[in-house]
Amino acid sequence: MTEQGARVDDQDRNRDRALAGALADCAAGRARGIDRILSVEGAQLRGVARRMLGRDDLADEALQDAMVLIWRKAAQQAGGAGSARGWIYAVLRNRCLTILRDGSRLASLPPEELTRLQEARQDLVPDEGWRLLAGPGRLGDCLQALDDHSRRAILMAHVAGFSHGEISARQGVPLGTTKSWIRRGLASLKECLS
Repeated sequence: MTEQGARVDDQDRNRDRALAGALADCAAGRARGIDRILSVEGAQLRGVARRMLGRDDLADEALQDAMVLIWRKAAQQAGGAGSARGWIYAVLRNRCLTILRDGSRLASLPPEELTRLQEARQDLVPDEGWRLLAGPGRLGDCLQALDDHSRRAILMAHVAGFSHGEISARQGVPLGTTKSWIRRGLASLKECLS
């Protein structure tokens, strides 16, 4: 491993430890936990929400809702299995997907703006999604090792928030093929990262 790769791994471990401590604070009812989460990951969390939702106001709403959910459910994750950072991002991603599925917040937009947002979501996958996840470190290396179909399907699902059906339609392949790409890709990532 290169010296830079070792530094990135150390930074990732330190961030995850800080976030695990912040979740423990939340679980114990100490408000500083939310402050610590926002100081460590706030800008990145808001960026993910902004990319998924395409609007600043919705991104702010999703981030606030996610922080409330994290506060309420921190005891379920604090000290539990898995990455604190991964759990926090999963809560935010699920909140963003709920907002997208609800649609009532988007109803005030003209149809051409809705189309633009959908196209922007599609464009996110090859460019922003890859840059977001494929920086120096193990995750980037493991993503690079995947076949193109699996990598693109995983990025579309887990970065841009597309459903399996949407990925299938956009890729022009059967739903089962899309699910297989994602399942095989995630299994390969899990093996590579462990």
